[in-house]
Amino acid sequence: MENRRWSDLTSGQRARLLVAASVQLALAATAWADLANRPAAQVNGPKLMWAAIIAVNFVGPIAYFALGRRRREIAG
Repeated sequence: MENRRWSDLTSGQRARLLVAASVQLALAATAWADLANRPAAQVNGPKLMWAAIIAVNFVGPIAYFALGRRRREIAG
C-alpha cells in the first residue's frame, strides 16, 4: 500500500475522509459522554475497559451502545 498525502487526494476523497472522521469523532464523543455520566451499575463490565474500547474506530462506540450499557429499568 502506498502512502498518499492529503494533496494527492481528489476533492471527493477529501470530503469522504472528513465526513468519516467527523462521524467517528461524534460517535466516540457521544459514547464517552454517556459512559462518564452513567453509573457503574448500569455498565456491563469495567468503565475503564469500555473507555478504551470506545477509542477503536467505528467498532468501539457501536459495541458500547450495543453491548456495554444495561437497560434502565422503567419505574412504575
